[in-house]
Amino acid sequence: MKTVFVTVGTTSFDELIERITSPEAVQALKARGYERLVLQVGRGSLLPAADSCPHVTLEAFRFKDSIADDMKQADLVISHAGAGSCLEALGAGKPLLVVVNDKLMNNHQLELAKQLHMDSHLLYCTCSTLTETLTTMDLSVLQPFLPGQPKNFANFLDKALGVQ
Repeated sequence: MKTVFVTVGTTSFDELIERITSPEAVQALKARGYERLVLQVGRGSLLPAADSCPHVTLEAFRFKDSIADDMKQADLVISHAGAGSCLEALGAGKPLLVVVNDKLMNNHQLELAKQLHMDSHLLYCTCSTLTETLTTMDLSVLQPFLPGQPKNFANFLDKALGVQ
């Protein structure tokens, strides 16, 4: 069963959970053959019930000791733009769609997503463009993010955040 895993990390990102469980987003996922939606909702106020999303199998939880198995089982990962979540998904070799929370102030997440997108490692959007992105995305353009030395990643982060 083709699975989408959605993670918001340790944060609260209710808007992403609302959008990905909307009838329009679910229809876009179904049109691409996805049948199972697993949501890690973090500290958000939403915890959708299993029967709240007709046409897909829905599972939702707040936190687990590890989401590595959820990522491993996923055919697509949709994540907030936190560095830890992005790295975990890319390290698992999964196609990654990052949803930037454009309501955050001083949004370093956007710079990280843009840089990883420019290097063809992920696709990104905002909540308002999520359904359109799910409909039009081409996952075949994505290149693997090869695990490297911590110094290389530190340099990459510096570049993405404009520190260098």
